[in-house]
Amino acid sequence: MLSRTRKIAAAVGVAATLAFGVTACSGKFSEPFKDAPRSGNDNGAPADVIRMPDGFSNAASKCDGPNRVYVLYHGDQAYGDIAVVKDDPRCTK
Repeated sequence: MLSRTRKIAAAVGVAATLAFGVTACSGKFSEPFKDAPRSGNDNGAPADVIRMPDGFSNAASKCDGPNRVYVLYHGDQAYGDIAVVKDDPRCTK
């Protein structure tokens, strides 16, 4: 049998691990810009947002020079996607 001290130490270890897991895994939605380094923001023109029904990923698209960039985003989930349409005619200035 484990001694009382070992039981307490094990309980503290489990509690610390759970506390770390809850705080370390807080979502991408609540911590914006926790991604790769960036050189700046492009807040000039708004993105075209496509809102899907609950349970489906939302999408946004925006021109980056001559290319249109599509990004899928699903709330706080750990997945998403990106696609680029090279030389999109809608992105000419």
